[in-house]
Amino acid sequence: MEIFGIRFLGLTTENGHKLLLTFGFFVVFFIVRYGLTAVSGLLIRGRKNEQSRFWIQQTVSLVLAILLIAGFLSIWFDDPERLATVLGFVSAGLAFALQKVITSIAAYFVILRGQVFRVGDRILMSGVRGDVIALGFTRTTIMEMGQPPGERPDDPNVWVKSRQFTGRIVTVTNDKIFENPVFNYSRDFPFIWEELSLPIKYNGNRRRAEEIFLAIVERHAIHEDEINQETLEKMQREYYVSRKDLKPRIYYRLTDNWIEMNARFLTREHGSRDRKDKMSREILDAFEAENIEIATASFEVLGTTSIRLVNDGTNGKIQ
Repeated sequence: MEIFGIRFLGLTTENGHKLLLTFGFFVVFFIVRYGLTAVSGLLIRGRKNEQSRFWIQQTVSLVLAILLIAGFLSIWFDDPERLATVLGFVSAGLAFALQKVITSIAAYFVILRGQVFRVGDRILMSGVRGDVIALGFTRTTIMEMGQPPGERPDDPNVWVKSRQFTGRIVTVTNDKIFENPVFNYSRDFPFIWEELSLPIKYNGNRRRAEEIFLAIVERHAIHEDEINQETLEKMQREYYVSRKDLKPRIYYRLTDNWIEMNARFLTREHGSRDRKDKMSREILDAFEAENIEIATASFEVLGTTSIRLVNDGTNGKIQ
């Protein structure tokens, strides 16, 4: 093609026509994208069901991706034979150069199809704990949270000593689901079992301490009647969870220094720290009213000996 006496290398009338069509297609595509995004926003607005919001967003993303690829190929590769040849070379090159990207895209469909997690779920993925706030074709975005003492350490370390947000946004490539286990706190059973430990002196009133401890835990724990019946039946049918495991219990462990009482109870995947904080405050008040002491690792000195330094002029002697 020649414009103003300048011959453009590789630019023919046919290619110029396709460039104009491509430009027009992208204009139409962005208009359609804006329209679909607006419609999906109206559908999502007011919905409390996180699963419905998740699938609406993912459906819009997939439809837009298919439209973009189909439109671009239709303009530039209208000849089926040429399309097959070009796709062969391109796919071979991409498979070699973009292995991680292709694996991540494949993982995206596995996440959708296998219900590994969805937006809003609380997960641990590739060492990152937190809530999923976005799921893309290649990456998952997580609002990071800390971890309680006793859990295996993160790399990098997290300064928040509980399952609460740190404020950091972490992106993890989707292909990590093929390499590492994914822990989901929310998918089928939106509850977790928590534990709270108390050290009680051997010579203390342990029976009264247990009564107070269990009563406070039962007041704040999730009970069987608060769980959706369908969810409960599914957990029993598919995961063999017994109903007796849902009731709060106190377990004893004997140590060299004290009796360790461990309360095991059911709570939601969010708000666990608030529940344990309320329990701890009420336990302290109740124990104080009953004169029950919590054991500590302090030491009590019961007696002393006198030391006298005598100097005989040659060597000091201690008596």
